[in-house]
Amino acid sequence: MCMKKVLIVDDSEMIISLVKLEIKKHTDIDAYYAQTYQEANKLIRHNQGEFKAALLDVGLPDAPNGEIVKLANASKIPAVILAATLNKKLKDSLNNKDLVDIIFKDDPGSVKFAINSLQRALRNYDTTILIVDDSRLYRQTLTNSLSRIHLNVMEAENGKEALELIKQNPQISLVITDYEMPKMDGIALTYELRQLYQKDELAIIAMSALDKEDVVSGFLRVGANDFINKPFTHSEVVTRINANLDLIDLFQTLKDLANKDFLTGMFNRRYFFDSGVAIFKKNQRKVSPVAVGMIDIDKFKNINDTYGHDVGDDAIKEIKKILDKNLRDSDLVSRFGGEEFCILLEGITLDNLQKLFEKIRAAFELNSIKTNDVEISYTISTGICFGLMDTLDDMIKLSDEALYEAKITGRNKVIIKEV
Repeated sequence: MCMKKVLIVDDSEMIISLVKLEIKKHTDIDAYYAQTYQEANKLIRHNQGEFKAALLDVGLPDAPNGEIVKLANASKIPAVILAATLNKKLKDSLNNKDLVDIIFKDDPGSVKFAINSLQRALRNYDTTILIVDDSRLYRQTLTNSLSRIHLNVMEAENGKEALELIKQNPQISLVITDYEMPKMDGIALTYELRQLYQKDELAIIAMSALDKEDVVSGFLRVGANDFINKPFTHSEVVTRINANLDLIDLFQTLKDLANKDFLTGMFNRRYFFDSGVAIFKKNQRKVSPVAVGMIDIDKFKNINDTYGHDVGDDAIKEIKKILDKNLRDSDLVSRFGGEEFCILLEGITLDNLQKLFEKIRAAFELNSIKTNDVEISYTISTGICFGLMDTLDDMIKLSDEALYEAKITGRNKVIIKEV
Protein backbone atom coordinates (compact mmCIF):
# COMPACT_ATOMS: atom_id res chain seq x y z
CA MET A 1 0.00 0.00 0.00
CA CYS A 2 1.42 3.38 -1.02
CA MET A 3 1.48 5.92 1.81
CA LYS A 4 0.51 9.51 1.00
CA LYS A 5 1.79 12.52 2.89
CA VAL A 6 -0.82 14.76 4.52
CA LEU A 7 -0.43 17.96 6.52
CA ILE A 8 -2.35 18.43 9.78
CA VAL A 9 -2.45 21.99 11.19
CA ASP A 10 -4.26 22.83 14.43
CA ASP A 11 -3.23 24.80 17.52
CA SER A 12 -5.25 22.56 19.87
CA GLU A 13 -3.27 19.80 21.59
CA MET A 14 -6.51 17.92 22.18
CA ILE A 15 -7.51 18.01 18.50
CA ILE A 16 -4.02 16.93 17.43
CA SER A 17 -4.19 13.99 19.86
CA LEU A 18 -7.63 12.94 18.58
CA VAL A 19 -6.44 13.21 14.96
CA LYS A 20 -3.39 11.04 15.71
CA LEU A 21 -5.61 8.36 17.26
CA GLU A 22 -7.92 8.37 14.23
CA ILE A 23 -5.09 8.37 11.69
CA LYS A 24 -3.61 5.23 13.27
CA LYS A 25 -6.54 3.36 11.72
CA HIS A 26 -5.46 4.42 8.22
CA THR A 27 -2.18 2.81 7.19
CA ASP A 28 -2.06 4.73 3.90
CA ILE A 29 -1.63 8.14 5.60
CA ASP A 30 1.78 9.57 6.47
CA ALA A 31 0.86 12.56 8.65
CA TYR A 32 2.95 15.64 9.44
CA TYR A 33 1.78 17.94 12.24
CA ALA A 34 2.01 21.69 12.84
CA GLN A 35 0.36 24.03 15.36
CA THR A 36 1.14 27.38 13.74
CA TYR A 37 1.23 28.96 10.29
CA GLN A 38 5.01 29.24 10.47
CA GLU A 39 5.46 25.57 11.35
CA ALA A 40 3.16 24.58 8.50
CA ASN A 41 4.99 26.83 6.05
CA LYS A 42 8.29 25.23 7.03
CA LEU A 43 6.88 21.71 6.53
CA ILE A 44 5.48 22.62 3.11
CA ARG A 45 8.85 24.03 2.01
CA HIS A 46 10.76 20.99 3.26
CA ASN A 47 8.32 18.56 1.59
CA GLN A 48 7.81 20.56 -1.58
CA GLY A 49 5.09 19.07 -3.77
CA GLU A 50 4.74 15.93 -1.63
CA PHE A 51 1.66 16.75 0.47
CA LYS A 52 -1.43 15.23 -1.18
CA ALA A 53 -4.00 16.75 1.19
CA ALA A 54 -4.28 18.87 4.33
CA LEU A 55 -6.51 19.09 7.40
CA LEU A 56 -6.52 22.72 8.51
CA ASP A 57 -7.76 24.89 11.36
CA VAL A 58 -8.41 28.38 9.99
CA GLY A 59 -8.00 30.20 13.32
CA LEU A 60 -4.31 29.86 14.15
CA PRO A 61 -2.48 32.11 16.66
CA ASP A 62 -0.27 33.61 13.95
CA ALA A 63 -2.86 33.39 11.14
CA PRO A 64 -6.40 33.93 12.52
CA ASN A 65 -8.21 34.70 9.26
CA GLY A 66 -7.76 31.56 7.17
CA GLU A 67 -4.35 32.46 5.75
CA ILE A 68 -3.32 28.81 6.12
CA VAL A 69 -5.84 27.86 3.39
CA LYS A 70 -4.29 30.35 0.98
CA LEU A 71 -0.88 28.83 1.76
CA ALA A 72 -2.14 25.30 1.05
CA ASN A 73 -3.83 26.42 -2.18
CA ALA A 74 -0.66 28.11 -3.36
CA SER A 75 1.08 24.75 -2.99
CA LYS A 76 -1.83 22.96 -4.75
CA ILE A 77 -2.77 21.01 -1.63
CA PRO A 78 -6.54 20.29 -1.43
CA ALA A 79 -7.78 21.04 2.07
CA VAL A 80 -10.35 19.83 4.57
CA ILE A 81 -11.27 22.55 7.08
CA LEU A 82 -11.83 21.60 10.73
CA ALA A 83 -12.98 24.83 12.39
CA ALA A 84 -14.58 25.92 15.66
CA THR A 85 -16.52 28.78 14.02
CA LEU A 86 -16.61 30.69 10.74
CA ASN A 87 -17.88 34.20 10.26
CA LYS A 88 -19.70 35.03 7.02
CA LYS A 89 -16.78 36.92 5.49
CA LEU A 90 -14.36 34.05 6.11
CA LYS A 91 -16.86 31.44 4.92
CA ASP A 92 -17.46 33.36 1.68
CA SER A 93 -13.70 33.61 1.20
CA LEU A 94 -13.21 29.88 1.74
CA ASN A 95 -15.86 29.01 -0.86
CA ASN A 96 -13.47 30.27 -3.52
CA LYS A 97 -10.62 28.08 -2.31
CA ASP A 98 -9.69 24.49 -3.22
CA LEU A 99 -11.63 22.81 -0.43
CA VAL A 100 -12.82 19.24 -0.11
CA ASP A 101 -15.02 19.84 2.92
CA ILE A 102 -15.73 22.13 5.89
CA ILE A 103 -16.37 20.43 9.23
CA PHE A 104 -17.12 22.09 12.57
CA LYS A 105 -15.56 21.01 15.84
CA ASP A 106 -18.83 21.19 17.77
CA ASP A 107 -19.83 17.67 16.67
CA PRO A 108 -18.50 14.78 18.83
CA GLY A 109 -17.63 12.87 15.67
CA SER A 110 -16.03 15.83 13.90
CA VAL A 111 -12.49 14.46 13.90
CA LYS A 112 -13.62 11.13 12.45
CA PHE A 113 -15.66 12.97 9.78
CA ALA A 114 -12.63 15.13 9.00
CA ILE A 115 -10.33 12.13 8.51
CA ASN A 116 -12.95 10.49 6.28
CA SER A 117 -12.99 13.67 4.16
CA LEU A 118 -9.19 13.61 4.09
CA GLN A 119 -9.39 10.04 2.78
CA ARG A 120 -11.78 11.26 0.09
CA ALA A 121 -9.22 13.89 -0.95
CA LEU A 122 -6.53 11.20 -1.22
CA ARG A 123 -8.77 8.86 -3.22
CA ASN A 124 -9.39 11.65 -5.73
CA TYR A 125 -5.89 11.13 -7.13
CA ASP A 126 -6.99 7.67 -8.30
CA THR A 127 -10.54 8.64 -9.31
CA THR A 128 -11.65 9.45 -12.86
CA ILE A 129 -14.83 11.27 -13.78
CA LEU A 130 -16.36 12.09 -17.15
CA ILE A 131 -17.96 15.44 -18.01
CA VAL A 132 -20.49 15.30 -20.87
CA ASP A 133 -21.65 18.66 -22.23
CA ASP A 134 -21.82 20.21 -25.69
CA SER A 135 -20.78 23.55 -24.18
CA ARG A 136 -17.00 23.89 -24.21
CA LEU A 137 -17.29 26.68 -21.63
CA TYR A 138 -19.14 24.51 -19.10
CA ARG A 139 -16.79 21.59 -19.70
CA GLN A 140 -13.79 23.82 -19.14
CA THR A 141 -15.33 25.42 -16.04
CA LEU A 142 -16.03 22.02 -14.49
CA THR A 143 -12.67 20.59 -15.50
CA ASN A 144 -10.83 23.53 -13.93
CA SER A 145 -12.92 23.24 -10.78
CA LEU A 146 -12.45 19.49 -10.34
CA SER A 147 -8.80 19.42 -11.32
CA ARG A 148 -8.17 21.73 -8.36
CA ILE A 149 -9.15 18.90 -6.01
CA HIS A 150 -7.03 16.48 -8.09
CA LEU A 151 -9.78 14.44 -9.70
CA ASN A 152 -8.81 12.99 -13.08
CA VAL A 153 -11.21 14.49 -15.61
CA MET A 154 -12.22 13.32 -19.08
CA GLU A 155 -14.56 15.19 -21.45
CA ALA A 156 -17.15 14.31 -24.09
CA GLU A 157 -19.32 16.58 -26.27
CA ASN A 158 -22.40 14.35 -26.40
CA GLY A 159 -23.91 11.09 -25.21
CA LYS A 160 -22.60 8.94 -28.05
CA GLU A 161 -19.03 10.09 -27.54
CA ALA A 162 -19.46 9.51 -23.80
CA LEU A 163 -20.58 5.91 -24.28
CA GLU A 164 -17.49 5.13 -26.33
CA LEU A 165 -15.19 6.75 -23.80
CA ILE A 166 -16.71 4.78 -20.91
CA LYS A 167 -16.34 1.49 -22.77
CA GLN A 168 -12.68 2.30 -23.40
CA ASN A 169 -12.05 3.61 -19.85
CA PRO A 170 -13.64 1.30 -17.27
CA GLN A 171 -11.89 3.22 -14.47
CA ILE A 172 -14.47 6.04 -14.76
CA SER A 173 -16.41 6.19 -11.47
CA LEU A 174 -18.79 9.09 -12.08
CA VAL A 175 -20.44 10.85 -15.02
CA ILE A 176 -21.66 14.44 -15.01
CA THR A 177 -24.01 14.95 -17.93
CA ASP A 178 -25.89 17.90 -19.37
CA TYR A 179 -29.47 17.44 -20.61
CA GLU A 180 -29.68 19.12 -24.03
CA MET A 181 -26.97 17.79 -26.38
CA PRO A 182 -26.83 16.78 -30.06
CA LYS A 183 -26.74 13.12 -31.20
CA MET A 184 -27.73 11.79 -27.76
CA ASP A 185 -29.11 13.86 -24.90
CA GLY A 186 -28.41 13.37 -21.19
CA ILE A 187 -31.53 11.35 -20.38
CA ALA A 188 -30.86 8.94 -23.26
CA LEU A 189 -27.23 8.63 -22.14
CA THR A 190 -28.29 7.92 -18.56
CA TYR A 191 -30.70 5.23 -19.78
CA GLU A 192 -27.99 3.57 -21.89
CA LEU A 193 -25.47 3.67 -19.03
CA ARG A 194 -27.94 2.06 -16.64
CA GLN A 195 -28.24 -0.89 -19.05
CA LEU A 196 -24.50 -1.42 -18.52
CA TYR A 197 -23.81 -0.29 -14.95
CA GLN A 198 -25.76 -0.36 -11.69
CA LYS A 199 -25.86 2.64 -9.35
CA ASP A 200 -23.30 0.98 -7.09
CA GLU A 201 -20.87 0.72 -10.03
CA LEU A 202 -21.17 4.10 -11.72
CA ALA A 203 -22.61 7.34 -10.33
CA ILE A 204 -24.44 9.75 -12.66
CA ILE A 205 -25.03 13.42 -11.83
CA ALA A 206 -27.34 15.26 -14.24
CA MET A 207 -27.14 19.01 -14.94
CA SER A 208 -29.42 21.39 -16.74
CA ALA A 209 -30.24 25.08 -16.98
CA LEU A 210 -33.87 24.02 -17.51
CA ASP A 211 -35.40 24.04 -14.05
CA LYS A 212 -38.37 21.92 -15.09
CA GLU A 213 -39.86 19.14 -13.02
CA ASP A 214 -40.15 16.76 -15.99
CA VAL A 215 -36.42 17.12 -16.74
CA VAL A 216 -35.41 16.32 -13.15
CA SER A 217 -37.90 13.46 -12.82
CA GLY A 218 -36.90 12.17 -16.27
CA PHE A 219 -33.28 11.85 -15.21
CA LEU A 220 -34.10 10.27 -11.86
CA ARG A 221 -36.56 7.85 -13.45
CA VAL A 222 -33.92 6.40 -15.81
CA GLY A 223 -31.31 6.07 -13.06
CA ALA A 224 -29.46 9.32 -12.33
CA ASN A 225 -28.08 9.52 -8.79
CA ASP A 226 -28.32 13.29 -8.43
CA PHE A 227 -29.28 16.54 -10.18
CA ILE A 228 -27.63 20.00 -10.15
CA ASN A 229 -29.08 23.17 -11.63
CA LYS A 230 -26.99 25.41 -13.85
CA PRO A 231 -25.39 27.79 -12.98
CA PHE A 232 -23.57 26.15 -10.08
CA THR A 233 -20.85 27.03 -7.60
CA HIS A 234 -17.54 25.23 -7.12
CA SER A 235 -18.45 24.23 -3.55
CA GLU A 236 -21.85 22.83 -4.60
CA VAL A 237 -20.36 20.65 -7.34
CA VAL A 238 -17.53 19.40 -5.11
CA THR A 239 -19.94 18.56 -2.28
CA ARG A 240 -22.28 16.61 -4.56
CA ILE A 241 -19.44 14.78 -6.28
CA ASN A 242 -17.80 13.82 -2.99
CA ALA A 243 -21.11 12.53 -1.62
CA ASN A 244 -21.72 10.34 -4.68
CA LEU A 245 -18.15 9.04 -4.81
CA ASP A 246 -18.35 8.17 -1.11
CA LEU A 247 -21.45 6.07 -1.84
CA ILE A 248 -19.63 4.23 -4.64
CA ASP A 249 -16.74 3.57 -2.24
CA LEU A 250 -19.15 2.35 0.44
CA PHE A 251 -20.75 -0.09 -1.99
CA GLN A 252 -17.27 -1.34 -2.96
CA THR A 253 -16.35 -1.76 0.71
CA LEU A 254 -19.49 -3.85 1.29
CA LYS A 255 -18.63 -5.99 -1.76
CA ASP A 256 -15.10 -6.46 -0.43
CA LEU A 257 -16.43 -7.51 2.97
CA ALA A 258 -18.51 -10.19 1.26
CA ASN A 259 -15.88 -11.34 -1.24
CA LYS A 260 -12.49 -10.74 0.35
CA ASP A 261 -10.50 -12.19 3.21
CA PHE A 262 -10.19 -9.66 6.03
CA LEU A 263 -6.53 -10.43 6.81
CA THR A 264 -4.90 -10.42 3.38
CA GLY A 265 -7.38 -8.60 1.15
CA MET A 266 -7.35 -11.60 -1.19
CA PHE A 267 -10.57 -13.03 -2.55
CA ASN A 268 -12.17 -15.56 -0.23
CA ARG A 269 -13.24 -19.16 -0.86
CA ARG A 270 -16.81 -18.13 -1.70
CA TYR A 271 -15.71 -15.67 -4.40
CA PHE A 272 -13.25 -18.21 -5.80
CA PHE A 273 -16.04 -20.68 -6.51
CA ASP A 274 -18.48 -18.02 -7.78
CA SER A 275 -15.96 -16.68 -10.32
CA GLY A 276 -13.85 -19.80 -10.79
CA VAL A 277 -16.72 -21.96 -12.03
CA ALA A 278 -17.50 -19.42 -14.79
CA ILE A 279 -13.83 -19.31 -15.83
CA PHE A 280 -13.60 -23.11 -15.76
CA LYS A 281 -16.75 -23.61 -17.89
CA LYS A 282 -15.57 -21.03 -20.42
CA ASN A 283 -12.34 -22.99 -20.90
CA GLN A 284 -14.25 -26.27 -21.05
CA ARG A 285 -16.24 -24.90 -24.00
CA LYS A 286 -13.00 -23.82 -25.69
CA VAL A 287 -11.33 -27.13 -24.76
CA SER A 288 -8.49 -25.08 -23.32
CA PRO A 289 -6.53 -26.41 -20.34
CA VAL A 290 -6.46 -24.56 -17.01
CA ALA A 291 -4.30 -24.91 -13.93
CA VAL A 292 -5.50 -25.11 -10.33
CA GLY A 293 -2.76 -24.64 -7.76
CA MET A 294 -2.87 -25.13 -3.99
CA ILE A 295 -0.17 -23.40 -1.91
CA ASP A 296 0.46 -24.12 1.77
CA ILE A 297 3.03 -22.64 4.18
CA ASP A 298 5.44 -25.31 5.41
CA LYS A 299 5.48 -25.91 9.19
CA PHE A 300 3.14 -23.02 9.81
CA LYS A 301 2.17 -24.35 13.24
CA ASN A 302 5.80 -23.96 14.32
CA ILE A 303 5.69 -20.26 13.40
CA ASN A 304 2.56 -19.70 15.49
CA ASP A 305 3.83 -21.75 18.43
CA THR A 306 7.29 -20.15 18.44
CA TYR A 307 6.52 -16.50 17.67
CA GLY A 308 2.79 -16.09 18.30
CA HIS A 309 -0.25 -15.54 16.09
CA ASP A 310 0.65 -11.93 15.21
CA VAL A 311 3.81 -13.13 13.48
CA GLY A 312 1.79 -15.95 11.91
CA ASP A 313 -0.62 -13.38 10.50
CA ASP A 314 2.30 -11.43 9.00
CA ALA A 315 3.59 -14.63 7.40
CA ILE A 316 0.17 -15.14 5.80
CA LYS A 317 0.09 -11.53 4.54
CA GLU A 318 3.51 -12.06 2.94
CA ILE A 319 1.93 -14.69 0.67
CA LYS A 320 -0.13 -11.99 -1.05
CA LYS A 321 2.89 -9.71 -1.57
CA ILE A 322 4.93 -12.40 -3.32
CA LEU A 323 2.04 -13.75 -5.37
CA ASP A 324 1.10 -10.23 -6.50
CA LYS A 325 4.65 -9.75 -7.83
CA ASN A 326 4.61 -12.97 -9.82
CA LEU A 327 1.05 -13.58 -11.02
CA ARG A 328 -1.00 -11.83 -13.70
CA ASP A 329 -3.97 -9.61 -12.93
CA SER A 330 -6.17 -12.14 -14.71
CA ASP A 331 -5.15 -15.02 -12.42
CA LEU A 332 -7.76 -15.79 -9.75
CA VAL A 333 -6.13 -16.03 -6.32
CA SER A 334 -7.91 -16.71 -3.03
CA ARG A 335 -7.20 -17.59 0.56
CA PHE A 336 -8.99 -20.86 1.16
CA GLY A 337 -8.49 -20.79 4.90
CA GLY A 338 -5.65 -20.82 7.43
CA GLU A 339 -2.34 -20.89 5.57
CA GLU A 340 -3.79 -22.44 2.38
CA PHE A 341 -4.26 -20.56 -0.90
CA CYS A 342 -5.83 -21.56 -4.21
CA ILE A 343 -4.98 -20.18 -7.67
CA LEU A 344 -6.81 -20.64 -10.98
CA LEU A 345 -4.84 -19.83 -14.13
CA GLU A 346 -5.97 -19.93 -17.75
CA GLY A 347 -4.08 -19.33 -20.98
CA ILE A 348 -0.83 -20.90 -19.80
CA THR A 349 1.25 -23.81 -21.11
CA LEU A 350 2.55 -26.65 -18.95
CA ASP A 351 6.13 -25.51 -19.49
CA ASN A 352 5.40 -21.91 -18.46
CA LEU A 353 3.36 -23.18 -15.50
CA GLN A 354 6.33 -25.18 -14.21
CA LYS A 355 8.67 -22.20 -14.60
CA LEU A 356 6.22 -19.82 -12.91
CA PHE A 357 5.62 -21.90 -9.80
CA GLU A 358 9.26 -22.83 -9.45
CA LYS A 359 10.01 -19.10 -9.52
CA ILE A 360 7.39 -18.51 -6.80
CA ARG A 361 8.77 -21.37 -4.70
CA ALA A 362 12.29 -19.94 -4.95
CA ALA A 363 11.03 -16.45 -4.06
CA PHE A 364 9.68 -17.77 -0.76
CA GLU A 365 12.82 -19.80 -0.08
CA LEU A 366 15.01 -16.69 -0.46
CA ASN A 367 12.63 -14.32 1.31
CA SER A 368 12.64 -13.23 4.95
CA ILE A 369 10.36 -10.88 6.86
CA LYS A 370 10.98 -8.74 9.91
CA THR A 371 8.02 -8.50 12.27
CA ASN A 372 7.56 -7.98 16.01
CA ASP A 373 11.35 -7.56 16.42
CA VAL A 374 12.04 -10.99 14.93
CA GLU A 375 13.17 -12.07 11.47
CA ILE A 376 11.63 -15.22 10.05
CA SER A 377 11.79 -17.15 6.81
CA TYR A 378 9.70 -20.04 5.57
CA THR A 379 9.04 -22.16 2.51
CA ILE A 380 5.89 -23.26 0.74
CA SER A 381 4.68 -26.48 -0.84
CA THR A 382 2.56 -26.40 -3.98
CA GLY A 383 0.28 -28.92 -5.65
CA ILE A 384 -1.09 -28.25 -9.14
CA CYS A 385 -3.61 -29.90 -11.41
CA PHE A 386 -3.18 -29.02 -15.10
CA GLY A 387 -5.61 -29.84 -17.89
CA LEU A 388 -9.40 -30.24 -17.90
CA MET A 389 -11.56 -32.48 -15.71
CA ASP A 390 -15.34 -32.75 -15.38
CA THR A 391 -15.63 -30.08 -12.70
CA LEU A 392 -13.57 -27.42 -10.96
CA ASP A 393 -14.08 -29.36 -7.73
CA ASP A 394 -12.39 -32.39 -9.29
CA MET A 395 -9.36 -30.29 -10.22
CA ILE A 396 -9.15 -28.77 -6.73
CA LYS A 397 -9.20 -32.25 -5.17
CA LEU A 398 -6.40 -33.43 -7.46
CA SER A 399 -4.30 -30.33 -6.74
CA ASP A 400 -4.88 -31.00 -3.03
CA GLU A 401 -3.56 -34.54 -3.50
CA ALA A 402 -0.49 -33.12 -5.27
CA LEU A 403 0.01 -30.71 -2.37
CA TYR A 404 -0.15 -33.58 0.14
CA GLU A 405 2.44 -35.46 -1.92
CA ALA A 406 4.71 -32.38 -1.88
CA LYS A 407 4.39 -32.22 1.90
CA ILE A 408 5.13 -35.87 2.67
CA THR A 409 8.06 -36.05 0.24
CA GLY A 410 10.07 -33.25 1.82
CA ARG A 411 8.17 -29.94 1.48
CA ASN A 412 9.47 -26.82 -0.34
CA LYS A 413 8.60 -28.27 -3.74
CA VAL A 414 6.12 -28.06 -6.62
CA ILE A 415 4.28 -31.16 -7.83
CA ILE A 416 2.12 -30.97 -10.97
CA LYS A 417 -0.41 -33.60 -11.95
CA GLU A 418 -1.39 -33.43 -15.61
CA VAL A 419 -4.81 -34.76 -16.67
